[in-house]
Amino acid sequence: MTPVTDEEFNDLLSSGFGHEAVHLEMRDAYGTAVEVPHMAQWAAGEPDDLRWLQDWCVTVREHVKAGRSVRRARVVSEPLSDYQRWSYSIADPMVEAGEDIRWVPRRLVSAIAMPGNDFYLFDRRLAVFLLYAGSGLAAGMLKTTAPDVLDLCRASFEAVWALSIPHREYQPV
Repeated sequence: MTPVTDEEFNDLLSSGFGHEAVHLEMRDAYGTAVEVPHMAQWAAGEPDDLRWLQDWCVTVREHVKAGRSVRRARVVSEPLSDYQRWSYSIADPMVEAGEDIRWVPRRLVSAIAMPGNDFYLFDRRLAVFLLYAGSGLAAGMLKTTAPDVLDLCRASFEAVWALSIPHREYQPV
């Protein structure tokens, strides 16, 4: 596996796949630099116009218009952590843009083999693992094209997806 820069990752998300990008999230809390201030606003009961999400929404719309799909499965503990409750509260614009976001209660995935880290899988040809510190802050990314790793990522994502609940149908606990 080799490191991935933020620039390289952003290029992958914007134009680095021809058919599909899938994303499996398995943590109950994150703390990305972009999200922290917005989550703090939410926690304080302050409104957020979600303008900071618009670049991603535009990107998703462009992918959908070009016939590419973007799917995200979130494996979550219930009751939801504060982070996941916030994440749920801001997902509508992304779903409206065309990202298929689904939720999976962690209790349903006990028998599914999954990689040790969240990942994106681009066109079944490249996996990018997202690394996080215990605090939830981003700690780097690694990429691979190893066939056995790609197979694990694809199989785990599809197994989780089969159990998933679409965002608009999921009722947070």
